[in-house]
Amino acid sequence: MSKARRRQAKEKPAGPAGQGDGPSGPHGEDLTDGESSVISVTQPGAPTRAGREPGGKLPEPSVHVPRVLAIMPIRQTVMFPGTVMPLNVGRDRSRRLLSGVLPDEKVIGLVTQRRSDQDDPTLEDLYTVGTASLVLKLLKVEEGGQVAIVHGVSRFRIERLVQTEPFYRAEVSPLLESDADGPEIEALVANLRQMAARVFEIAPNVPDEARTVLANLESPGGLADFLAANMPLDVAQKQQILEIASVSERLRRVSQELDRQRQFLELTSRIQEQVRSNIDKTQRQYFLQEQMKAIRKELGEADEQSAEIDELRQKLAKAGMSEAVRTEAQHELDRLAHIPQASPEYTVIRTYLDWMLEMPWSVLTTDTLDINQAEKILNEDHYGLEKVKRRILEFLAVRKLAPGAHGPILCLVGPPGVGKTSLGRSIARALGRKFIRMSLGGIRDEAELRGHRRTYIGAMPGRIAQEIRRAGSMNPVFMLDELDKIGQDFRGDPASVLLEVLDPAQNDSFRDLYLNVPLDLSRVLFIGTANVLAPVPPALRDRMEVIEISGYTPQEKARIARRYLLPRQMKENGLTERQLALTGAAIARIIEEYTREAGVRELERQIAGVCRAVAALVAKGKVRRRTVDARQVSVYLGPTQYEPELAQRTSIPGVATGLFYTPAGGGVLFVEATRFPGHGNLTLTGQIGEVMRESAQAAFSLVRSWAEALKIDPKALTEVDVHVHVPAGAVPKDGPSAGLAMATALVSLFRNIPIRPDVAMTGEITLRGLVLPIGGVKQKVLAAKAAGIKTVILPVRNRKDLTELTSDVRQGLKFVFVSKVTQALQVAMDREEKPHRARAARAARRAAKATPR
Repeated sequence: MSKARRRQAKEKPAGPAGQGDGPSGPHGEDLTDGESSVISVTQPGAPTRAGREPGGKLPEPSVHVPRVLAIMPIRQTVMFPGTVMPLNVGRDRSRRLLSGVLPDEKVIGLVTQRRSDQDDPTLEDLYTVGTASLVLKLLKVEEGGQVAIVHGVSRFRIERLVQTEPFYRAEVSPLLESDADGPEIEALVANLRQMAARVFEIAPNVPDEARTVLANLESPGGLADFLAANMPLDVAQKQQILEIASVSERLRRVSQELDRQRQFLELTSRIQEQVRSNIDKTQRQYFLQEQMKAIRKELGEADEQSAEIDELRQKLAKAGMSEAVRTEAQHELDRLAHIPQASPEYTVIRTYLDWMLEMPWSVLTTDTLDINQAEKILNEDHYGLEKVKRRILEFLAVRKLAPGAHGPILCLVGPPGVGKTSLGRSIARALGRKFIRMSLGGIRDEAELRGHRRTYIGAMPGRIAQEIRRAGSMNPVFMLDELDKIGQDFRGDPASVLLEVLDPAQNDSFRDLYLNVPLDLSRVLFIGTANVLAPVPPALRDRMEVIEISGYTPQEKARIARRYLLPRQMKENGLTERQLALTGAAIARIIEEYTREAGVRELERQIAGVCRAVAALVAKGKVRRRTVDARQVSVYLGPTQYEPELAQRTSIPGVATGLFYTPAGGGVLFVEATRFPGHGNLTLTGQIGEVMRESAQAAFSLVRSWAEALKIDPKALTEVDVHVHVPAGAVPKDGPSAGLAMATALVSLFRNIPIRPDVAMTGEITLRGLVLPIGGVKQKVLAAKAAGIKTVILPVRNRKDLTELTSDVRQGLKFVFVSKVTQALQVAMDREEKPHRARAARAARRAAKATPR
């Protein structure tokens, strides 16, 4: 090498040597005596021309590959035949190889490591197929590093290792190409050239030399190797291609990889074009908007509208809307930007956009599904209701185990004041969600729920959308209160709107008529409440799981009053435990004589009355502490409001004690029958409904048809008229459960046998004399116990309902289950003169005589 050339090589180093042997880019001392000049490719897709024969045809070196080769491991690259590559020589074993074989041996074997992090790889760490390469130049760089320029010649396979120190030598066998010609090869080459030309066309930064090389490569195997060496493949993929000896298979594999690269580049180009188009459109809109602002300013118009539009655009970008909702809002905002502020439509659109921007489209609260904590919260907020609490905890457990599942819609049915609404609040508190309560009582127009179209003056969204906005999240606990009081008339059926709202299969796209965009209600936890289930439409009832909540027993009311009601009212009235003490006997008297309800709402009002009265005394300074016992209750609440229904009213023939149930709870019902000369007619009074009238008619027909069996003179039935009256005539009464009491009263009247004063009954009867089951057993039994009843006659098919009664309710009561009217008559008119019964009858007669007429 001449001094000038060595000086030039020192002045232009290719770069520092790395820690391992890999590709680099320097040119240095020529070790081939000018025998080879080929294309050097340093980066995928960017070949660099090193030399070329006239006409552009690439020369092929004539190199003999010995049987035993010095093996140099390389990493992070694969050497292909026909390519030239600079290698950083940094490892000691590689340096010893170059110093040991050069300049005598110019052909070495380059084999890729399986793992690039191995600094001193063994034979097991190397692939078995490599490339015999000619060392063209060797250049020393700074810090003692070396760079070798190598030219791939041919493939080989390592047979066995013959030397390990000071570098590797191995016995190799050439990997000869097969099926290198034929029509199939020509077709594969033509397809590969066409595909490569397309890739060069759309790939960025491809030099013209690449197209020249592609056009002058005549060897099919060389074409495949050239493209494989320059494609962005990982080392393993390139090694797989290197190991393919079949030219046709290699061409197919390279075609597959090149096609993937083409598709990737075309997709990238298409995405860039779309982004560029959107940017151009945005810039054009911005330019036009700025022009409009300048025009308005020149015309003297106020710029408040522009500032308002800009503010709305910023809010719209942060609203978190879905694509469909955002498109609709953007459309209305664009309309608003072109409408003068004085136009009436401007106010309509602005109000609509305010509603759209205030909706919590993407706001969700995080559920805290801790079942133990939920149970603790339910027990803190409610006493009793074990069955209801258990079902709610089961509901929450399913929500925890399957968050994405569509659970049932719960519907709490029970009398007023039993805690249905507060149960909903407890569920919301246990879940950590917002709570919404919407009363449906008296709603007759479905537009109140679904909203009005914006074509109407004063249109607004429906109550559902309004409550969602007020809650500030898309997954609140939504209580639909008073489902049984929804109205229906010519203006629409609000219950039909709830069919969509409460259906998990379709409420994810509920459409409010005002907003006119899909509103996702699938994450809202709906809970319905009702006092009675009968008025609820069947289709709506089918979408909910009904949970019955019965009334409280007097003992439960006393505990609720002591634990919840009294402390709350004392706090609201500014009293402390040192200023007021309410004894248990006083609470019991308030429950028995001042309230008559299934819940505890009236009880709380009466306790509040006592607290207010004591608070007035404390505020005047008359007392510091007041203990209220049972005798002092009337001082603060006035005279007794409810007197117990005395069973003595049944001590005369023709009067039977029945039991009834209303949404407010159970009660005792007296059926009175009398007779007078006539022609067998039946008169009914007491403001009874149609169903109850039919029950009375059935009872009268049953008595007349069974007269002889009941020991009644049939002739007497035709010579008298019968009047059946149900007291409390100002109170509407209806239902079939009084049929048994009516039949018993009629038999008692005609047989002139009083009914036992301690017996109450309920049941529907048929003309065959059967007793059918009824509802509200728990409420009716509670009423019977409060009235001093000792024996309750129930239909036999209601035996299962006694499981809802606690032991303290059943204590002191005898239950008789009948399937026929005759069985009930036998129990109700059993007049055996046992001592205790005789004493009770005499006492009842004396009380009846003492009662003023």
